[in-house]
Amino acid sequence: MRSVDDFRDIHDEVIAWRRHLHQNPELGYNVHNTARFVAEKLASFGINHIETGIAETGVVAVIQGAGGDGPTIGLRADMDALPIVEATGKPWTSQIEGKMHACGHDGHTAMLLGAAKHLSATRNFKGSVALIFQPAEEDGQGAGRMVQEGLMDRFNIFQVFGMHNMPGIEVGKFGIRDGSIMAALDEFDITVTGRGGHAATPHLTIDPVVVGAQIITALQTLVSRNLDPTEALVVSVPKFTGSESYHIIPDSVTLGGTVRSLSPALRDFAEKQIKVCADNIAAAFGARVEYRHRRLEPLTFNHTEATKLAAAAARRLVGREAVDEQVKPVMVSEDFSYMLQARPGAFLFLGNGPTAGLHNPTYDFDDNAIPYGIGYWVNLVEGGLAVSAA
Repeated sequence: MRSVDDFRDIHDEVIAWRRHLHQNPELGYNVHNTARFVAEKLASFGINHIETGIAETGVVAVIQGAGGDGPTIGLRADMDALPIVEATGKPWTSQIEGKMHACGHDGHTAMLLGAAKHLSATRNFKGSVALIFQPAEEDGQGAGRMVQEGLMDRFNIFQVFGMHNMPGIEVGKFGIRDGSIMAALDEFDITVTGRGGHAATPHLTIDPVVVGAQIITALQTLVSRNLDPTEALVVSVPKFTGSESYHIIPDSVTLGGTVRSLSPALRDFAEKQIKVCADNIAAAFGARVEYRHRRLEPLTFNHTEATKLAAAAARRLVGREAVDEQVKPVMVSEDFSYMLQARPGAFLFLGNGPTAGLHNPTYDFDDNAIPYGIGYWVNLVEGGLAVSAA
């Protein structure tokens, strides 16, 4: 069992890595400098199995334990930043205008590097650990692409684990739950076509703006009047594009929105019922609808045995009282879900304290969380691949 104090000696070094990454953010798959930094650090720890170029810029390093043969578990950190102008005013503020680590991926990468340094020096486990540094999480594509390129089979991974910092959870505390922990994400577009005309003679038109407004209003009741209040589904319509003139009623308008759900049944329900709702309202006005629905990131679903393993690793680090094993699910999505579809595993929240929210220009990863993240990874590996295991 490792305590947080076991990682105080590398805290300052990992802070320096984190702040370097924060000052040099990169987006999507174009994380070439970040990936190079990661690979160079891994090599400096004496790790000799490092593969680059997975999903363009992904890096995977394998550390073999000193305890003999055993399975391989994967630990994943995301590397990419966001197209946001930073407003923290910190000395380590982004040096790249319009790009910012506003989600803490700099912290995630630095903590996994810190764990890599410790694990490569001690190797107090059986089997192997695969350290997965992933690009393009914010695009919702990187994890799925790494899986498609054979990540799990290539490195013989039998379980995979992820972590994300969470503002609002106290530093030094963790949150996890069995089953659904983050939502599936879909996008949809609805084009309503009527008959345009002059705004002074609306009676001669079939006004698609009115039809679109009715559809948006009706979609707000899709959840409140069709589902049990304890079920989690969010339908939002942030986009509405119509005429560019004050005086012209357009022939058509386009609505765009998202669906976030915590079960496959709710996801299916939303996809079907949005179309039914839009079609029926448009027909009542004499308009017609074109509906497009795209399924993006799947539900992030923690597997039972892996969740028990992850929770136990956190408890060994900080004690039972500091680990919420029934943390409330969140309705944002996470592309680590693709890895959890490919292999059993679990995703956990690491406390980031009372900071600004994720994707906020004033957000900053709390460096005080670093030893907790490193300690969790190390306890997970040493507990899950215990030398004493059969």
